[in-house]
Amino acid sequence: MAADVFRSRVPEWLIRLTIVLVMLPTVMLFALSVANVNAAAGYYGAEPADVQFSMLLFYAAVACFPPLERRFFSRIATKEYFLLCLVLQVLVTWCCYETREIPVLFIGRFLQGMINCGVTSICLTLLFGRLRSEYSRETGYAIFYGMILCSAPLTSLLSAPLVDNFEYPVLYKAIIFTFMPGAVLLLLLMRNVRLSPKTPLYQLDGSSFILYAALLVGIGYVLVYGQQYYWLEDPRISGVLMAILLLAMGYGIRQYRRKRPFMHLGIFRSKGFLLGALLLAILYIIRGSLNITTAYFANVLGMDPYNLYELLLFNIGGIVAGIFCSSAMVKRKRPMQLIWMIGFGLMGVFHVWMYFLFSAQADAMTFVWPLVLQGVGAGMLMTPIILFMVSAVPEHMSQSAASAGVFIRFACFSASIALINYGQLFFSRTHAMRLSDHLSGVDEGVQERLYVYRAALQYRGMGSDQAAKAAQGLLDRATQQQAFLHFAMDYYEMITLLIIAVMCLIVTAPFINRILINVRSKQPAAATF
Repeated sequence: MAADVFRSRVPEWLIRLTIVLVMLPTVMLFALSVANVNAAAGYYGAEPADVQFSMLLFYAAVACFPPLERRFFSRIATKEYFLLCLVLQVLVTWCCYETREIPVLFIGRFLQGMINCGVTSICLTLLFGRLRSEYSRETGYAIFYGMILCSAPLTSLLSAPLVDNFEYPVLYKAIIFTFMPGAVLLLLLMRNVRLSPKTPLYQLDGSSFILYAALLVGIGYVLVYGQQYYWLEDPRISGVLMAILLLAMGYGIRQYRRKRPFMHLGIFRSKGFLLGALLLAILYIIRGSLNITTAYFANVLGMDPYNLYELLLFNIGGIVAGIFCSSAMVKRKRPMQLIWMIGFGLMGVFHVWMYFLFSAQADAMTFVWPLVLQGVGAGMLMTPIILFMVSAVPEHMSQSAASAGVFIRFACFSASIALINYGQLFFSRTHAMRLSDHLSGVDEGVQERLYVYRAALQYRGMGSDQAAKAAQGLLDRATQQQAFLHFAMDYYEMITLLIIAVMCLIVTAPFINRILINVRSKQPAAATF
């Protein structure tokens, strides 16, 4: 039936290009709120944590809505459904553009995530239908997850000149104009047919959706604001944790009792699925450390956002190369253990290499090859792990396995933010105190450094008194930079040890290669972010 969706005289290359043109801005919408955290926080008069939470609300909606979205997808004809999603996406995004109230932005971002599920579902189904090889699932997932891995640096790169020249919300207007050409073209190319049998919208499990959505929002809230509110010392965090526990219990009991559960909890009985879930969680923790590298580029080396994200183009190139390599290895039936060992090995090399490259001064081109290796490692791991998880459970549970994978990615992405926030505060403070112990007014090295700063400032025309005060500020900044460098090295050392432990686990799990990877099905599971 997928072959009849498009008009008969439309060339195949145009169909595939149009689908990609629709998917790309849809994926980029995920990282839009954190394209420039400081600019967003300044515009809305909010904290950086509020901006991070707005992104997690989008992610939470993407994670909880797919099981419900499938019912709407099967109820409405594809073209009508896509038109509905298009109109809603434009309206909600325009509201995000118009508002300056952070609570309204929170609601808008959550609604954007729900609508994105519909757009992604349509595009993936159409894409899988155009891939006629026996490896359509592998190819389709490789394209989609490649876009996801590239979305954050690509969004930031494209948005940097806009943020520099306009107010921050112009990004939402820009995403509308980016989304519209591909969406309108797709509507013109499509015929009004159905891709699945029409089913009535009765017995929608709205209660499970509400429980699940509240659970995810609560997890995101705790992991983003926990450090800011001193965790359990604040009644808000302890209250939300108690609510998370009650929501998780209620959601689990409801799934066990329902004949058609929102998510089959039987997937957690599969040893292969649990291993895949563990590896996916660790991958997101490991990949989150790239944020420390970008913070190092900005805060220590002083790169402006545009040059910083230009440098990350090398990381995007590595991701593309890694995806091609992993796809080729899966198609040739190479052992999954080998693919994972190569991927995690490259990630380990990146962290060790960066450990020795962290310094107060460095040439930007020094980091090109480490970033390429990090991208290749991430590209080698993402799609194979997802396919392994979906293939490790019975066919009728594959949708639940994919949905659970989205939950794992959401939770561990949030946990990565929390770990970095906590680690930066703890280690930076510890190292700053140690450095301060060695700095005193009678220390000859300190006096010499202050003299150099003061002389340089006076040479540039600053008065003697002002130069003395500014020199002390420069010394404090240098101390903070050194504390950040020590934190970055400590964090990367811990991540390296984690990667070594994961590689040992992969080697000692022989059942991995006994699971047959399902790459023949053209019907995608709930593959979202």
